[in-house]
Amino acid sequence: MRIDILTVVPKLLKSPLSDSIVQRAQDNEVVEIHVHDIRKWSTDKHKKVDDEPFGGIPGMVMTIQPILDAINELRSERSYDEIIYLTPDGETLKQGRVNQLSLANNLLMVCGHYKGIDQRLRDHVITMELSIGDYVLSGGELAAAVLTDAIVRLLPGAIGDEQSALTDSFQDQLLAPPVYTRPANYNGWEVPEILRSGDHAAIQNWMEQQAIERTKSKRPDLFEKDS
Repeated sequence: MRIDILTVVPKLLKSPLSDSIVQRAQDNEVVEIHVHDIRKWSTDKHKKVDDEPFGGIPGMVMTIQPILDAINELRSERSYDEIIYLTPDGETLKQGRVNQLSLANNLLMVCGHYKGIDQRLRDHVITMELSIGDYVLSGGELAAAVLTDAIVRLLPGAIGDEQSALTDSFQDQLLAPPVYTRPANYNGWEVPEILRSGDHAAIQNWMEQQAIERTKSKRPDLFEKDS
């Protein structure tokens, strides 16, 4: 897989994409991630990428030219399964969407800044709009990092135990059950006896029940959708 990210502040993406699972996936050639500075494509002599919005609205808007030129240049080199704009008013990111995107070959992400990008880009160029929550960030960079991390960890070879990702929360519309590790007794706090029993069928049943109860308690909205 290849992921290209367009941004006006590439430094914001340096750390999130250069450590842990995402970096190992790049080292192992599971994924290529390329971060591009939109200012590179600006034809303005000062490399300006924003202007005042029509209508007298306060703030600044990212202009069409540098973003469209960047997208067109990248599209001339390869086809993209999706051109994704990270925006608070996009579709709320869910695990099912992440699963779908993990099957793509090439993804292009556009990070908004200021008041966002010119609507005409959204109307004619962007193919998918995603939000990581009902709040506003300074830009789309952190959202792009979240989306990239969520996708990359699902790619074959990204994590040591590929089955681990399939047991995470939301994969089956339920929260994951509680997990424990050694020692079995710490400070008088005991690991549930069933998990030490060696009875795999009973353990699996216990975990399924715990997932259901935990979802009912913590995220009843998910349980209602699942039921």
